[in-house]
Amino acid sequence: MGEWSFLSSLLDKVQSHSTVVGKVWLTVLFLFRVFILAAGIDKIWGDEQSNMYCNTHSPGCKTTCYDKSFPLSHTRFWVLQILIVSTPTLIYLGHVLLVIRKENKRRRRLEQKPGKSLWYSDERGKVELKGPLLASYIIQLAVKVMLEVAFIVGQYYIYGYIIMPSKIVCSEYPCTPAVHCFISRPKEKSIFIVFMLAMSVLSVLLNIVEFFHLMVSKIKESKRKRSTSNPPEVYQMKPCERATFC
Repeated sequence: MGEWSFLSSLLDKVQSHSTVVGKVWLTVLFLFRVFILAAGIDKIWGDEQSNMYCNTHSPGCKTTCYDKSFPLSHTRFWVLQILIVSTPTLIYLGHVLLVIRKENKRRRRLEQKPGKSLWYSDERGKVELKGPLLASYIIQLAVKVMLEVAFIVGQYYIYGYIIMPSKIVCSEYPCTPAVHCFISRPKEKSIFIVFMLAMSVLSVLLNIVEFFHLMVSKIKESKRKRSTSNPPEVYQMKPCERATFC
């Protein structure tokens, strides 16, 4: 788990600059993907090539069959997926840190020349999602959705299955004639494959929900600001209108 600590520390900084749904997404990423990947999957997969048994002793047949069936190990595929899907969030974090740096410089200038306001910070000094920062947040949501969908489709394209088969038939040289190779613990591997795939789908749904949640909250916020800046006019009667005769 130590190799994930650096990524964890970076994404923890995004927590304070994300919506409620964004914080749920980060929780799902670490508890149900990174932690499971670091804690248990390596023990289940391990060195799959050495655990594969083929009903032949032809030199090179097992290696050929393994390379054809697993062009990329599932564990490496999921590690690559987590790193790439997290990249848009890290880029957004870089934008936030740049904004905070500019706000701090502007705050020091305002101490010398009061009368102006900060661009992104509220009265408590918290950076708000608006302007280019809001656009950056929406873009990283859209990119994460596209990346997750690409990995879901790519997983089926690379392996050709979701449920791990118990045996693989190889007929390419040097596996001639057709050779059957048996995979160790296929049901246990299938459970983890379905679980990680379900987490990818959940990640897509959370990003879509966060997009609509952000849009609705911004619409409500803009309406509230318009109502406070333009209060309804209260009609006041003139003195002569209160009397029966003017």
